Amino acid sequence: VQLQASGGGSVQAGGSLRLSCRASGINFSISTMDWYRQAPGNQRELVATITSSGSPIYADSVKGRFTVSRDNSRRTMYLQMNILKSEDTGVYYCHVTRAGRPFWGRGTLVTVSS
Repeated sequence: VQLQASGGGSVQAGGSLRLSCRASGINFSISTMDWYRQAPGNQRELVATITSSGSPIYADSVKGRFTVSRDNSRRTMYLQMNILKSEDTGVYYCHVTRAGRPFWGRGTLVTVSS
């Protein structure tokens, strides 16, 4: 299983970024996928989940600002992040569980300056 996240960068507060996570080695279309993030000094936290049917679930801290989506034909999950805040700063990881085992991508850094 390989998960490749991309799209991170540096933006000012109020700006937007779109993250992508391309998956290989799994049956992507039937997989529930997640975005996590980890800020410096903090534990990794769940940001958004998208089920195989496309139903999204969000952490309260990002509701109304972030949108998770997927394109099964491209084996890719996306995270559209709008109205970014300084507290959104961190490394964003994509995640999937297969046979009870978690798999993580390398992560992409998002830095939001106020």
